[in-house]
Amino acid sequence: MPLDPEVEALLLEMAQAGGKPIEESTPAEARAASWDWLRWVGEPEAVAQVAHRFIPGPTADLPVRIYTPNGVGPFPALVYFHGSGWTISNIELADAPHRALANRTGCVVIAVNYQKAPEHKYPTPFDDAYATLEWVYNHAASLSVDPSRIGVGGDSAGGNLAAAICLKARDTRGPDIAFQLLVYPATDCRFDLPSMIENSEGYLLTTAGVRWFWDQYLADPADADDPYACPMRAVDFIGLPPAVVITAEYDPLRDDGEAYASRLSEAGVPVVLRRYEGMVHGFLWASGVLTGSRRLLDDLGADVRRVLSALSSPRP
Repeated sequence: MPLDPEVEALLLEMAQAGGKPIEESTPAEARAASWDWLRWVGEPEAVAQVAHRFIPGPTADLPVRIYTPNGVGPFPALVYFHGSGWTISNIELADAPHRALANRTGCVVIAVNYQKAPEHKYPTPFDDAYATLEWVYNHAASLSVDPSRIGVGGDSAGGNLAAAICLKARDTRGPDIAFQLLVYPATDCRFDLPSMIENSEGYLLTTAGVRWFWDQYLADPADADDPYACPMRAVDFIGLPPAVVITAEYDPLRDDGEAYASRLSEAGVPVVLRRYEGMVHGFLWASGVLTGSRRLLDDLGADVRRVLSALSSPRP
């Protein structure tokens, strides 16, 4: 379908504001520009409680925000990794989406400010993400969380981290992850998919921008063969948690996410795949101006609740 009119207006506003393309920016410039998203994320919703903590990571203490929804625990949990190209953004910028996810899913949302590339290249952000998952499992009782209903999720680079830690948890018999929520995830370091060509420029995230982010993240091109850096490179996908995978029509990463959903499904993993027509990369963070973003949040809430319900239902 054509580009959504609200998205078109948003892209025009962004273009009129000026600024460098991401691929022509330094990491510092890109980080400064990312604060512009506060114009579009919408008003932060009230939740029952927000707690600010530091947790121990492999190489540094990590800031986390813990969003508890209304209700009586123990709650399910969603360990969430914000989008950033592994390089920009932070949990303050993503505060509004995190609050909305807690309210829609009924989960305690634990959001971590993992360390960023290029100062901290792969595997540091991945290691921070996995350490956060382990911390949540080890502290489930104090978080009023049911350890049998802990899922992981993320958008864009955060979706990459969520998918990757599902692989490690399976491979190492680590924490039992209840579900994975992957919002337009980056799952492979390749640029020849049709969506990379069709949506190479003009739709917020460019293919050149995708390449720039991967260049920040990977310490060596050979890292792309590591499935914990590029989850699509895994040998098999059997035994991974049920997945909700979101893609956007006008996104260079569209086919990346849909190919990953296909590989999961072929391995017998229950998958819900939703492509949002007329939308662009990053639309989760624009609920202040996009009806499609608000619809996505509602759908994510329903999808996660459905997955959790299926997990708790007795087998025939």
